[in-house]
Amino acid sequence: MKRVLMVMAGVVVCAGAFIHGRTAGETAPAAERHFEFTYEVHVPAPGAGDLRVWIPVPVSSAYQEISDLKIESPVTFKRTRDAEYGDSFAFFEEKGEKTGAFDVKMRFEVLRHEHRVNLTAAGEHAVKADPLLGRFLQADRLVPIDGKIGELSSEYTQTGSDNLDKARRTYEYVVKTMKYDKTGEGWGHGDAIWACTAKRGNCTDFHSLFIGMLRAAGIPAKFEIGFPIPADKTSGDIGGYHCWAEFFIDGVGWVPVDASEAWKHPELHDYFFGAHDANRVQFTTGRDIRLRPAQKGELLNYAVYPYAELGGKVFEGVTTHFAFRDLPAGERKATAENARRAEDTGAR
Repeated sequence: MKRVLMVMAGVVVCAGAFIHGRTAGETAPAAERHFEFTYEVHVPAPGAGDLRVWIPVPVSSAYQEISDLKIESPVTFKRTRDAEYGDSFAFFEEKGEKTGAFDVKMRFEVLRHEHRVNLTAAGEHAVKADPLLGRFLQADRLVPIDGKIGELSSEYTQTGSDNLDKARRTYEYVVKTMKYDKTGEGWGHGDAIWACTAKRGNCTDFHSLFIGMLRAAGIPAKFEIGFPIPADKTSGDIGGYHCWAEFFIDGVGWVPVDASEAWKHPELHDYFFGAHDANRVQFTTGRDIRLRPAQKGELLNYAVYPYAELGGKVFEGVTTHFAFRDLPAGERKATAENARRAEDTGAR
């Protein structure tokens, strides 16, 4: 019998309403998009050995409301969170000499809001500090803040009038210098040194360079990852992930940036310095992730796809399929009570 976990979270918000909890100084009203997302996983028969699988699970935030979440699987699982960032996962474990293949199907609704900050109001509002600010000033394994990255950061930020100006100069450098190019090898790892040298890559590479340069300048910056929702379609398959960044400015809070989308859409160059559109769903935050329970292998570079281990070693062969469909307003299932219950009973 399938075991089904149902988590309902989110508050229905009328289009055009100001969303409580947004960054001070943000322009309202905010655009939004309501859709259903399906995340399917096939785990092949691994044979002998203990099998462990972690699948990232999205959670509600100020800019996305997750509701009617269901995870179906013939294998028992539990919800966990990593200790550093609080990212959420479904953890599956099968012990024994022989484990058969199994499938996992996760489906949920998303009410995603545009995240847009009014940068002309910088410094006019008191902003609550994020307890992770210190972490978002530190280096990641593939995002150093000294050496070549530190020197590059100094070159492009030392004449900045303030942190916002320094961030803008860094953004301009990354968008102007990098090329969105997924040919050959080396791209996609989020290796800031590689991106700095090759001057090309995908969203991971764009934002690793941006984040490293900002952190080297003493500006907290964080990595966020999820999936893109095609702006020109109402349903269909999704081929892969998308990631973006945010940086913290006193008096403003977290400022959204999407440098790779700015490169692909020059007409939105200014928009993506200070905004994320609603055509996305976020799954996790951060790099170098230690799962819970802890994996035997290396820290995860980032978490958006399933991660599996067999007998304490990385298990390859897990496959995925992602899809979405837009939902009309009449199909919304989230309520304020559901959001409260989910908050009260959420996994920690």
